[in-house]
Amino acid sequence: MIEIEENLRLERRRPTDKEALIWYQDEDLVYLVDGVREAYSLEKLRRMYAYLDRVGELYTIEVAENGVWKAIGDVTFSPDNLPIVIGDSSYRGQGIGKKVIQALIAEARKRGYPALCVREIYRENKASQKCFTACGFKGNAATAQGYSYRLEL
Repeated sequence: MIEIEENLRLERRRPTDKEALIWYQDEDLVYLVDGVREAYSLEKLRRMYAYLDRVGELYTIEVAENGVWKAIGDVTFSPDNLPIVIGDSSYRGQGIGKKVIQALIAEARKRGYPALCVREIYRENKASQKCFTACGFKGNAATAQGYSYRLEL
């Protein structure tokens, strides 16, 4: 577990199907993540999480509400990519993504990583681009549908 604040943490677990399927049924969210407006099936969701857990450390983003921890998104920690989703739309735009990324930057420094990379953020995903650049990431290269980013540590 990575404690970010008293009421915000990263729990080293995969979100439950019930938690995550709701997020990935939002076609607008899926468009920002995958570039298509197609809700995830349960099978696709499970395949995605199996892959993310294989290539990095999969965390559930949790907030405490009235003393109860609630899953609101997911992030995978890897020096090669940092996919993050604030799945619960009521928590978007509050700086949670930035706090999560800053915590993972601190963790990467503790582990001695030389850099962190983001493979691709789609052109349309301005909020994610802004979040990563606010955390010090620099545009690295144009990709087929957006841009890659890199942060030298």
